[in-house]
Amino acid sequence: MPYRNILTKSFPVILGTIILFSAVLVLLQGGSAQAQQKLLYWGSRGRDVSVVQQKLKAWGYYNGFVDGSYGSATYRAVRDFQRRNGLRVDGIVGPNTRAALGLAAVAPAAPARDQKTVASRGYVSTSRDVQLLARVIEGEAADEPYSGKVAVGAVILNRVKSAAFPNTISGVVFQPLAFESVANGQYTRPLTKESIQAARQAMAGWDPTGGATFFWNPAKRVSPWIWSRNIVGRIGRHVFAR
Repeated sequence: MPYRNILTKSFPVILGTIILFSAVLVLLQGGSAQAQQKLLYWGSRGRDVSVVQQKLKAWGYYNGFVDGSYGSATYRAVRDFQRRNGLRVDGIVGPNTRAALGLAAVAPAAPARDQKTVASRGYVSTSRDVQLLARVIEGEAADEPYSGKVAVGAVILNRVKSAAFPNTISGVVFQPLAFESVANGQYTRPLTKESIQAARQAMAGWDPTGGATFFWNPAKRVSPWIWSRNIVGRIGRHVFAR
């Protein structure tokens, strides 16, 4: 048989083999990606569930045991986390919830300015949020010790987390008469590196107040109502309360 005829008759077989091999490779790669980002839901078990529980526990959403068993307590914690971070509230840990938890299988590219990033407390934030938080810290606590600066940032973030306040940093900051420095314009003063760093550390989870949602300077005139709050401590010239 002439060489050309052999090649002509063999070509469809070779082509089919190549196509089949490529399809199998794509399926394998897809399956690998799916395995890395498998869904977690009520009834799931294993190390992935434990990692999610640890994250949720660190951020105050989950109070149960880190046992790798996705039960009712984990389900409620996931839904609460989703609700407060603008995610679909379904109690399922899929790609979007994983990313918000900082558990995305593939690390994203470096975010552009103002692109959403994830802080370790679980807050989905932007660079503008960091700047805004730092501005209020500068306006309210410029002359306070460093821990006092972080504490002011923590109070704002604790309010974001509380159902009694708006659920965004800007919403909390610009709530009418919530912060003296916003009302009198002091929050627009030039930022210092220390206030920016304090904002970042507050967003990373440092809360020197232990969950306070109020602070005030007792040397200044304040509403008598504020003293009815549960005082948890004092840092510098500020009193902190829940």
